[in-house]
Amino acid sequence: MARIENFEELEVWKLARQLSVQVKSLTSKGPFLKDFKFSSQISAAAGSVMDNVAEGFERDGNKEFINFLYIAKGSNGEVRSQSYRALDFKYISEQEQLEILSLTEKLKYKLQGLINTLKNSGGKGYK
Repeated sequence: MARIENFEELEVWKLARQLSVQVKSLTSKGPFLKDFKFSSQISAAAGSVMDNVAEGFERDGNKEFINFLYIAKGSNGEVRSQSYRALDFKYISEQEQLEILSLTEKLKYKLQGLINTLKNSGGKGYK
């Protein structure tokens, strides 16, 4: 198995990036344009997923990386929950929400898988 040298190589980061782009696309149109606070909140949560994966990767050890992955997982859940509000407010269609739910579900399991792998690996790093 090849060693991953950059966070951009991580599948979870790539999926989180997709989520961020998808959320930005949804918040750049329709009723979201008039609800800046909610638009900003869901966009920030989506961006937080990818940013925390990146920040954790750049730390000096598995313990910190795992901590940041848990934060990313929480932000992913936040986006998932906010998608229900967006649907309830009629900001997005059922199909658009299903796409967010599918991606956040996939991300949840991939993040947990990476956490489990790091917990069971021999390399611990400095922190």
